[in-house]
Amino acid sequence: MKTITLYRPFQNLFDNVLENLDTMLPALGNAERMFNHMPLTDVRETDAAYILEMELPGYDEKNIEINVDGSNITIASKQETAEETFTYLIKERRCVSFSRSFKLPANANPEAVSASFKNGVLSLTIEKRTEAQKRIIQINAA
Repeated sequence: MKTITLYRPFQNLFDNVLENLDTMLPALGNAERMFNHMPLTDVRETDAAYILEMELPGYDEKNIEINVDGSNITIASKQETAEETFTYLIKERRCVSFSRSFKLPANANPEAVSASFKNGVLSLTIEKRTEAQKRIIQINAA
């Protein structure tokens, strides 16, 4: 007995795309970053502080706002687009507004935050509370 199958010429194409989606995504990059600009950020820890470094090429430090609210720190920038009297032939660069928040660890001191901006990199130093810093205890001989 012969079986009848439904003719779906594009089904294999979609199946192949879905099967290989995980291998294609790394090449495309993070979709959120493609559509919603989120600056790349590194956070590292030293014995005395947390260091946050955020890449902001093309931004001006006057347009960057840093807010500390309790145990949250927010870095934001609002970019105004000026009216242009010309037409671009190619436009690939853009500076867009963003807002990014981070929850501070319990041992971070929100009162001791300093910031610097150099070569398109924003650096924040968030000091640890003194009681949270690692220290060596000397043992006294009795």
